[in-house]
Amino acid sequence: MPFASLLNKQIHRQTGGGSAGKLGTFLGVFTPTILTILGVIMYLRFGWVVGQVGLFKALLIVLLANLITLLTSLSLSAIATNSHVGVGGAYYMISRSLGLEVGGAIGFPLYVSQALSVTLYAFGLAESLKFVWPAVPVSFAASVIIIAVAMLSFRGASFALRTQLPVMALIAMSLLAFASGAVTGPAIQSSSDIAATFTPAGFWVVFAVFFPAVTGIMAGLSMSGDLADPRHSIPRGSVAATLVGLVVYLAVPVLLSVSADPASLNNDPLIWTRIALLGPWLVLPGLWGAIFSSAVGSMLGAPRTLQALAKDRLVPHRLAGPAESGAEPKLGMIITLVLSLAAVFLGDLNTVATVATMFFLSVYGTVNLVSALEYLSGNPSWRPTLNIHWTLSLLGGVGCFGVMLLIHWPATVFAAVSYTH
Repeated sequence: MPFASLLNKQIHRQTGGGSAGKLGTFLGVFTPTILTILGVIMYLRFGWVVGQVGLFKALLIVLLANLITLLTSLSLSAIATNSHVGVGGAYYMISRSLGLEVGGAIGFPLYVSQALSVTLYAFGLAESLKFVWPAVPVSFAASVIIIAVAMLSFRGASFALRTQLPVMALIAMSLLAFASGAVTGPAIQSSSDIAATFTPAGFWVVFAVFFPAVTGIMAGLSMSGDLADPRHSIPRGSVAATLVGLVVYLAVPVLLSVSADPASLNNDPLIWTRIALLGPWLVLPGLWGAIFSSAVGSMLGAPRTLQALAKDRLVPHRLAGPAESGAEPKLGMIITLVLSLAAVFLGDLNTVATVATMFFLSVYGTVNLVSALEYLSGNPSWRPTLNIHWTLSLLGGVGCFGVMLLIHWPATVFAAVSYTH
């Protein structure tokens, strides 16, 4: 099989034949980042976003969310090019720049956001199953999916790596089918009864549901300890994936707005299957592949953050896992599994997305503030090879915490108090 042979050669080249710490920019950072960006929210909630707030505000949400992510990518890149990067992604970089106290403050919310992402993807996959099984109990299906993801993750990072390139091909085909159907097909109109039940949500409520769509940079960073050259791969891979995601996310709402009326977009999570050329035959494989791959990536990434915290003895040291290099943190995976299953009780995809957004924004805001403070403090050891102006990092940090206040100010105040203690 030519494609399988090509895939294995690419994996062998970027993994050094399977040894630890040999992932390159494309497979190690860009691919997991873009797979997470072009995932569950794009397929199942982008129509809802456009239906709720209209095309102009939907584009505004896309631009604001991507601006925050791009600024955070630049801040992370500056931190990554300043020193050695090990296991633990953003936590490792922050703790080595400003100490374990500040690193611990970012490490725990980062871990929780990664664990919640597993639940988010499981809800998305369970919701999409309604197309083939309308009576599926979503919460139960989400729990089963989380367990299946955990079982597959126990096989190690190589499984996730081997599924990435085929999933990217499926996503590309689904996007082409969607664009073709939007351009050539008739616009979908809902019945007057459905239109009459439309109740729009507020701008910041919609933003909170959408924001996890642009948090893929943490997926790319979570395997930092497995990269051959993280100081080179993290900046290039994360910024490139963010820009590619921005281009796609500027096009999708325009295509949605010309393909269906607001009530249809608002009420049908699987509107893509009605718009795309060949309908579900090309959309569902891309949707399921992207969601499952992202869920496995989060299930692999979260325990590695916990592992890094354990190695620094900020959580019980036994969570660090086996001492040998490249060993999977099995106990951390079990804890992540339990936390992800517990999050199912939050109720649905929108609620989990909103909670995950608050955790992600707190992490992003702290990362940006750390980068800005390093520049402003005149720290002699702060010598990143990728220099950005401190005002950009400060803007990213202020933007994150400002959006958190607008989404849910009590939670923001609680997070700020937690960081100071």
